[in-house]
Amino acid sequence: MTTNIIRATVEQLDLVADLFNQYRVFYGQESDLKLAHHYINERLCNEESVVFLAVNADGEAVGFTQLYPTFSSVSAQRSWILNDLFVTESGRSGGVGRALMNAATQHAIETGANGLSLETANDNVIAQSLYESLGYKKETAYLSYFLSV
Repeated sequence: MTTNIIRATVEQLDLVADLFNQYRVFYGQESDLKLAHHYINERLCNEESVVFLAVNADGEAVGFTQLYPTFSSVSAQRSWILNDLFVTESGRSGGVGRALMNAATQHAIETGANGLSLETANDNVIAQSLYESLGYKKETAYLSYFLSV
């Protein structure tokens, strides 16, 4: 599958918002295209995230990844959180996820980051296999905590 990876801008808002909505539904959320559109628009307009979009030869959006900046106090450097990766059914098994991950890695290098971090579900073995094939290492030294407010 021939796929073009581009850094999304507000010009691609509708494409990204649709994929983002599908991503949220995949994770058990109710479909809400208006919410997805608003959320992605804010991230792009406020430069709060970087979104890479995969578009096939027919111009169809088949995947995206979204990165959020963060900083490491210990290394005194920027790093990126790869928070979202989604590939449509039609784009799966065609290298789209790998191409998006490679774009994220290149972006981290170009911005002088010390690395990329991500989390995935324990049972998402397909994603784990992709991440490990790209050199990601499973962290076991730290526990994750979350406080809902």
